Amino acid sequence: MQVQRVVLNSRPGKNGAPVPQNFRLEETTLATDLKDGEVLVRTLYLSVDPYMRCRMNEDTGADYITPWQLSECADGGGVGVVESSRCSASTKGDVVTSFTWPWQTHAVMTGSILQKVDPQLVDGRLSYALGAVGLTGLTALLGVREKGNVTKGANQTMVVSGAAGACGSIAGQVGRLDGCVRVVGICGSDEKCRALVEDLGFSAAINYRLEDVPKRLKECCPDGIDVYFDNVGGVISDTVIAQMNNGGHVILCGQISQYNKDVPYPPPLSEETQETLRTKNIARERFMVLNYMNKAEAGLCELSQWVKSGQIKVLETVVNGIENMGDAFCSMMKGGNIGKQIIKISE
Repeated sequence: MQVQRVVLNSRPGKNGAPVPQNFRLEETTLATDLKDGEVLVRTLYLSVDPYMRCRMNEDTGADYITPWQLSECADGGGVGVVESSRCSASTKGDVVTSFTWPWQTHAVMTGSILQKVDPQLVDGRLSYALGAVGLTGLTALLGVREKGNVTKGANQTMVVSGAAGACGSIAGQVGRLDGCVRVVGICGSDEKCRALVEDLGFSAAINYRLEDVPKRLKECCPDGIDVYFDNVGGVISDTVIAQMNNGGHVILCGQISQYNKDVPYPPPLSEETQETLRTKNIARERFMVLNYMNKAEAGLCELSQWVKSGQIKVLETVVNGIENMGDAFCSMMKGGNIGKQIIKISE
């Protein structure tokens, strides 16, 4: 069978921004005679996510993420349909997902690493299994629940950075549903600000490219900030932390502003920010969803109910065609997406 795949063509360098030319589209032949336990899948949707930038380096800087190898097929979150199976857990027609889905139009995979997707759970939108009702949604939900200390009736204010991204857009809505009286999003365009307030129910949104962030935070958060869901790090995070209340909580989810730099993860904080955390007794804890997989099933059910009832609105940016994987990845790293960046590979 002739298939197309995307391989890592070159590395951007530890201090370089990725470019589409770092990826290469290839045609190759896939042997479709299956061994016991294997399945042939047709890829429907692939995901590109900020953590993949670390996989482009020879050393990812994290023991739980392996680097992509040069001239080897890249992989990540994917959803597809089983076309043939020699695995007892999968039958032809099953919709399945995996965190390690190869960037190929068809693939032979070990059946045991695939999770079955119930189309009803994702309201018939199979791409949601990569976003709102998948690992991204779980990261938002469990990040808020495990590290945010959100309490109904406590008059709390939450700020989310990277708020129009896949994770931030869900995290803000979870904060609101869990009881925050004010949820403020920080993002990079007026279009994103509009989406946050009009579509997702954020109280306010700040465009960091055009607005005075410290001044706008004071206006939008008159009672200070209790919970900060941090997807970006850097200067924006220093600014938010400076306005946090005593005993506040920082959910350290991502640091996308730092991913093109040769710094450890999490990146070091300025003296001033460290001092603020100390004197105000602010908890800043790194959150890794993979440490909470015992809560995944219940979490996905809750996210599914919220999505189906319309209490959580899902935003996606969908690009068609495997040949656009590199473009979609680089666009997402620069904030070109609203909501989850998805690549549709086949119908």
